[in-house]
Amino acid sequence: MSGPVVVTDIARADAATADALGVHGVATVHEAMGRTGLVGAGIRPIQEGVRIAGTAVTVLCHPGDNLMIHAAVEQCRAGDVLVVTTTSPSIDGAFGELFATALHARGVRGLVTTTGVRDVAELRAMGFPVWSAAVFAQGTVKATPGSVNVPITLGAVTVAPGDVIVADDDGVLRVPRRGADAALDAADARLAKEEADREAYRGGRLSLDRKGLRPLLADLGVEYLTQADWEAQDRGRG
Repeated sequence: MSGPVVVTDIARADAATADALGVHGVATVHEAMGRTGLVGAGIRPIQEGVRIAGTAVTVLCHPGDNLMIHAAVEQCRAGDVLVVTTTSPSIDGAFGELFATALHARGVRGLVTTTGVRDVAELRAMGFPVWSAAVFAQGTVKATPGSVNVPITLGAVTVAPGDVIVADDDGVLRVPRRGADAALDAADARLAKEEADREAYRGGRLSLDRKGLRPLLADLGVEYLTQADWEAQDRGRG
């Protein structure tokens, strides 16, 4: 990659598609995409019961330095999610209530970061959603250049500017911008299938039968025994 840069005119995924993916949520879209796209368990929500989706504005910072978050605010617009990482691991509190105030005024839907955050009570009170690697009051400096709106590595995935970010209590998911429509179609189909399963289970059907799992259990050598038969086998092994 070249030196520090702020890219100002990124292509974004379609807003309506992002919104619809957000309705489905992380788990459904993840499964629909072939169980791909999860950032990983290390980035967790600081709140409960919140689900968002939006287009990624990406930030690459120096550890312990939040200068490029200041630069990124200008590049954010309504419907975005700010996505921040550092060039090497850092959990310093690079983000707090003042940043959230500025981003909220621009219509940004939330923050996903591999760093730490602080002012957590204030963030919750103002309803600004955050998924972070840590909560840590340690402050940062503003001294080292980085980049805005370049591809960044976030946990297990690479996030490009304009990708869709879906985040809820189950974690954070990246949906590639160019694959967002296909992901939505697959998620719609999965939702319809799950609703049919739900209705069947309400009616008393078993997942073993609906999903055809009994032959698999048999092929794997799983036996069904009465308690008396199992105890007799257990005594025989003793």
